[in-house]
Amino acid sequence: MDKRARRGTQFVLGLIIAMILLFNAPAEAAIDGITGTTTFNLVARSGYIGIADGANLLMWGYADGNGIHNGGRMQFPGPTLIVNEGDLLTINLANELTVPVSIVFPGQSGVTATGGVPGLLTREAPPAGTVTYTFTATNPGTYLYHSGTQPELQVEMGLVGALIVRPLGVLNQAYSHTDSQFDHEYLFLLSEADPSYHNLVAEGKMDKIDITTRKPNYWFINGRAAPDTMAPASSTGLPHQPYNCMPMTHPGEKVLMRLIGAGFDSHPFHHHGNHTYVIAREGRLLESVPGAGADNAELEFTITVSPGKTVDAIYIWTGEGLGWDFYGHQPGDPMQPGECPGGPGPGCDHGIPFPVLLPHVEELDILQHWSGSPFLGTAGFLPPGVGGYNPNAGYFFMMHSHNEVEMTNNNIFPGGMMTMIVIEHPSVVLMNP
Repeated sequence: MDKRARRGTQFVLGLIIAMILLFNAPAEAAIDGITGTTTFNLVARSGYIGIADGANLLMWGYADGNGIHNGGRMQFPGPTLIVNEGDLLTINLANELTVPVSIVFPGQSGVTATGGVPGLLTREAPPAGTVTYTFTATNPGTYLYHSGTQPELQVEMGLVGALIVRPLGVLNQAYSHTDSQFDHEYLFLLSEADPSYHNLVAEGKMDKIDITTRKPNYWFINGRAAPDTMAPASSTGLPHQPYNCMPMTHPGEKVLMRLIGAGFDSHPFHHHGNHTYVIAREGRLLESVPGAGADNAELEFTITVSPGKTVDAIYIWTGEGLGWDFYGHQPGDPMQPGECPGGPGPGCDHGIPFPVLLPHVEELDILQHWSGSPFLGTAGFLPPGVGGYNPNAGYFFMMHSHNEVEMTNNNIFPGGMMTMIVIEHPSVVLMNP
């Protein structure tokens, strides 16, 4: 077996292991971050991230200066800051790097900076120095924050993060209008890296970096490349990459996808299973007039996420029109709420069995992904050792970049900007990893 084939085998094994870890992960909040405060103490630090092909990259990142979130380690991306509409925010930035750094907050108005030294876009924290930024989070939505100091290098090196502003007085909504209601929400912070930049920084040769030759060959969701995107959050094996991305939902539920273009390239992000409704861009609801709701929402097959931009989209999987009852209902079973909106008759799949020929028992000894799925009807007993990798028999749909090269790690597939969304049967309690 040649080296490339071995790597491919390792990736497949890694994917299986990631799925095993998924179903043994404890339940926790879908979007991790720093909450419950309006004062954030961040520190610019360096550290190495791991990629599934065995590579390690030197990164610069923002860390929690209080030492609580992710143990205060440098992290890529930086801590997700989760606040409420109308909060007066204070962000204190300390710098442990050997170059000046800063933070800018696209989409926010009235940002003031004190301390530090003057910079091109904002005041900066010099090496061993500090700077403070204050502003009011006026509008709910999904936002990016990143370094405003030599961003062509520092954004590449990882000085980026997400800011989520929640509407005041409502729960499970991205904005003040009910068109933005959701059952689950997930962050998709998309970025890319050219390892030659990182290697030159590690060697102390920043003067040798030529931005005109930039050619990324690593692509990330929330700072991880697949299959690590599906490993548990805060995995001990990924100490500087605490955020995973493994959406889970039930049929008919609304999944809010918060997408952020945190790098320099556009990424066409595709979601199998169903189209999405893009309800907001750059932290503004797509409404014709204030209060109209997302009446200008866009139905998308693939969402283009541009550099520095954000998109909020609603994903719903119903299984409608498949020609079989995805709930696994037997004749005479009652309908689920929302099933067959037009009632029984043409187009209603209620009670129609899934077209499958089940294998004989003697053929099941190595088929770990087969199980007595509630999607196929009443769950039954399985032979010993069968059904271990997907115990709830959820549907796995891929979410990934539609630029195929971005689904690799240094040209090795599978990897890169890819993850899975799992559709679980309504009877299954979700365990968000």
